[in-house]
Amino acid sequence: MSPHTRLVRLAALGATTALALTACGGQAASDSGAEDAPQGVVTRAAAKKIADHYQEVNNKANAARDEKLLGTVEAGQVYAMDQATYTLFETWPKKEQKAYTKPFSYQDREYVIPEKGTATWFAVRAKSSETSETSVLLVFDKVGGTYKMVLSLWADGEEPPELAVDRHGLAEAVDPGTKVGKLAPSEIGAAYEDFLETGGKKEGKALTSTKPVENAEQTYRRSSTEGAADGKATEKFFTKPPADPSVYALRTADGGVLALFPAAHKQESLLKESYRSIASLVPNDEQSALGATRGALITDTFEGQGLAELTPKTARITAVDFQHVDAR
Repeated sequence: MSPHTRLVRLAALGATTALALTACGGQAASDSGAEDAPQGVVTRAAAKKIADHYQEVNNKANAARDEKLLGTVEAGQVYAMDQATYTLFETWPKKEQKAYTKPFSYQDREYVIPEKGTATWFAVRAKSSETSETSVLLVFDKVGGTYKMVLSLWADGEEPPELAVDRHGLAEAVDPGTKVGKLAPSEIGAAYEDFLETGGKKEGKALTSTKPVENAEQTYRRSSTEGAADGKATEKFFTKPPADPSVYALRTADGGVLALFPAAHKQESLLKESYRSIASLVPNDEQSALGATRGALITDTFEGQGLAELTPKTARITAVDFQHVDAR
């Protein structure tokens, strides 16, 4: 997961797919030495070593677009997204390709480590040597006995709140199924996707209006009124299970909960019946790279992740990041 990815990915989920119409035929944890002090999931030194290793291997994998190598340090939702990033690399402008393969480092790190027995994972809050104006929150979880990075959320103009830590410097992991107000962390992804699918008429009602939510609602309105291919095709969104459903949540200093969640959907562009005998939808370069061919229907699949702040009164999504992963 490179910081450059954020610059070249679809900005918000609902970015309109370009379709052409043509004629048919052709806080920091401590290393307390006290024997009675609770232990963290990992020590701070171990967390640093894991993050350092990830950074080194990620840079090498990005330079060569080696998804097998990347799979030794990434898993879950992020890995599903980055595999597609490698596939789409050749469709990018040369300037963006060069930026993506440039080595980077995570700086000003804060290791967020829950108490051992309360979680299997830990997080790192840091800034990148390439995008120092914003911070990123990385989640490392144990996958097959090895710690791998599974979620990576960049702050989108709004820094995450301060996290709660106990007197030993350990963070408090929260059960993703525990409701905080109207929603549990595990329900946030579906609530967000509801805005793309229905305009927020169902699960989305529980979300506070924020920039990511407003963008999703606007995408729904545009797609349901304008469709695709200059109105010659309909465009609809359908929520789907994410590649990895794992949700991670931490207590914040103000008593709320910070949730890192996955989300996914399909975007279907269907040529209206009156045009099917004389025209077809033609995939753009990105869709073609992901496997789409011309026809009456093109289905795009997006995998994503988001960051949300939950309190008894509000459920605020502050950042989302989606990747186009398939097209048929």
